[in-house]
Amino acid sequence: MPRIFDNSDQALLPALRDTLNVADRADFCIGYFNLRGWKCIDELIGKWAGGVGEQCRLLVGMQRLAQDELREAYTLLPNEDPISNQSVIRLKRRLANEFRLQLTIGAPTDADEVGLRRLSQQLKDGKVVVKLHLRHTLHAKLYLCFRSDPNNPITGFLGSSNLTLSGLSYQGVSARVKYYPGVRVEFYPGTLAECHRSACG
Repeated sequence: MPRIFDNSDQALLPALRDTLNVADRADFCIGYFNLRGWKCIDELIGKWAGGVGEQCRLLVGMQRLAQDELREAYTLLPNEDPISNQSVIRLKRRLANEFRLQLTIGAPTDADEVGLRRLSQQLKDGKVVVKLHLRHTLHAKLYLCFRSDPNNPITGFLGSSNLTLSGLSYQGVSARVKYYPGVRVEFYPGTLAECHRSACG
């Protein structure tokens, strides 16, 4: 039975943690990712061996600023469908800079440093794989958790909560959806949004 998490009466983070605790791997499709959100779940991912079938794969989309959307809406130039290499490099640098900036907001704590070192090690160990989706703006927030269970092999959380502390703990409405036969889960070269379309309609 689907459940609704509004982070008021029903909190998303404890339910996501409970689901990850019994999962073998996970695929997350999010518009935004930060270290303080990751620290809420990283020790659960750290228990997995790493590598294909035992890791958390993050597909991160770029959130566009309002002025970027306005500029695109009123441009006279045609949209470039295949994104140029120069644009890819620019967007990757922008994402790295945004990640650096969010680490410097406020006074960094010892826990922040430990969390950053843990994420770095998880990336090196193949427990976490991060891909940046650049083809178009990706606004989806989808968390898929997989386990060896014939009755419920996939549990998904679909909604408006990014992988940030406020997204997991305070904002949004998310729905927990259990496995439906025929759900197609693709990560490369497709996106997790394709799984959403297959599962929901």
